[in-house]
Amino acid sequence: MITDAGGVPLACLLSAANRNDVTQLIPLVEAIPPVHGRRGRPRQRPEALLGDRGYDSKAHRGQLRARGIRPRIAKRSTEHGSGLGGERWVVERTISWLHQHRRLRVRYERRADIHEAFLSIACSLICLKQLERIALC
Repeated sequence: MITDAGGVPLACLLSAANRNDVTQLIPLVEAIPPVHGRRGRPRQRPEALLGDRGYDSKAHRGQLRARGIRPRIAKRSTEHGSGLGGERWVVERTISWLHQHRRLRVRYERRADIHEAFLSIACSLICLKQLERIALC
């Protein structure tokens, strides 16, 4: 899952549990749709990408830079306290919002397409709640 700074899911991919996190980084970045809002051409990609040590790879950092994305990924084999934890908690909060939906907390479906449909519905509900919160302000 990749979110914006407010915790709104931008893209979410379903993969096997035994897949390494870093292998899903580039497909996840490519799955981000254009973000509309301001006048002019919509942004296609984020300016920076925050990630934990599971996404640390020299090759993937280079691929992100080639796409114009500044990688802010914690390096492996360094001591904790990199300062990124204060910003990465947004994704953890969004994952906890997804786990409020019973069908996503424990995977009951055997078919991946059904589970992915429930994941898309839950992400849509999270976006709707964020829009309602913004409209009330």
